[in-house]
Formats: sequence, C-alpha cells, structure tokens
Amino acid sequence: MNGRRALDERIESRRRAETVSALRRLATARNGGPAGRPSTDGEEACDLCGNTIPADHRHLLQLDERQILCACEACWALRSGDPELRPVGTRVEWLGDMRMSDEAWARLDVPIGLAFLMISGESGSVVALYPSPAGATESEIDPLAWRALREANPQLIGLEADAEALIVNRLADPPQYAIAPIDECYRLVGAIKLAWEGISGGDGPQAAATSFLDELRERAAA
Repeated sequence: MNGRRALDERIESRRRAETVSALRRLATARNGGPAGRPSTDGEEACDLCGNTIPADHRHLLQLDERQILCACEACWALRSGDPELRPVGTRVEWLGDMRMSDEAWARLDVPIGLAFLMISGESGSVVALYPSPAGATESEIDPLAWRALREANPQLIGLEADAEALIVNRLADPPQYAIAPIDECYRLVGAIKLAWEGISGGDGPQAAATSFLDELRERAAA
C-alpha cells in the first residue's frame, strides 16, 4: 500500500514538474524568448495547426500532457471545447479585502513573501510557486492551511483548477492579492527573474512584483 502511494506521489510530482516546465517556457516567451513551435520563417506558430500567430495570442492547457499550447484564433474557437483541452483562465480580480494574517501566511510554509497558489485539477492539491533566480520553485501547501484560508476568503472557493491562481505579494506594504490567469502568473515569474540581482535578488524583484500587481489592479478596475 505504501509502495503504491509512493508511486502515485512520484507520478503526481512528475506531472506538476512537467506543468511548471511548460509554463516556464511560456513565461520566457512572454518576456522576449521563443514560445511553443516556431514557424518556418522564425515567427511564433500555433501549436495545433502550425499557422503563424501574433505575439499576443491565446493559450490552451493540454490536460493529458499538462502542457500550455499557443493557439491561433481559429484553433481556439474550434478546439477549446475538446475534452483534452482547457482554455487558460481569463479572470483578473483584485482582492482588496483579502484576509490573511501573518499566522495564516506562516501556515502555508512559503519561504518568501511572494508566491502564487494554484490548484491541480487532477489531484486537487494546492501548489505554491515562488520566484528564484532560476525561475519558479514549487512546494505543496498543507490542505488544512488552504482550507482555513479559503473559509476566511469565500472568493477563493471558485478558483479554477489549472487555469488561474491566487497571487500573494506580502513584500508590498500593504500586501497585494489578486486572482489571475496562469500564463499571467508566469509572466510575473519571468519579470522577477529578469530583475533578480546577486544571491538575494536585491530590490529588483520586489519592485517588479509591485509594478506587475499595480498593472493587474488597473486591469481589474477597468
């Protein structure tokens, strides 16, 4: 029984790692690097049909392989209802009334004051991803701590698995909280990686996070 559980945990860990890897690739693309599959002329291409797509394009989540796919408008319209595909979230919601005490944050056991929390649709577990010089680092959240946080903040009950996440920035004063699409969360990771200096990161990551979340707040209010 313990052997089977260990195997299941390794499989789930590998799936989450594959998701993180794919989304990191997307974050790199949104910050000037290559995305998905390039077309023959070097431009970005739709991962479903191969047609050239603009830099600002839609994304789909491939559930079986846990990969983010770049999609042209036609493939988005035709394939977003496929059972193996899922549209990446579009909601941007500013949580100005978020209730999170220092104790509640400590129970999540995230080592720095900036992270985003996403729900795995397959396992139902909650994963925290936080920035580092190498990109996003992952840790699994205590389900009881997450349940308590959700009970204190009913707006988290509708958080869409795999598609969107809760962003927490407790480096700001006052702290900032928002719900955003997964690809936007990884755009934040990319921005912080670019701003990171030395071992500790310096002041750049905090400034990048605050600026990013200020932008999200403006979008949520629009």
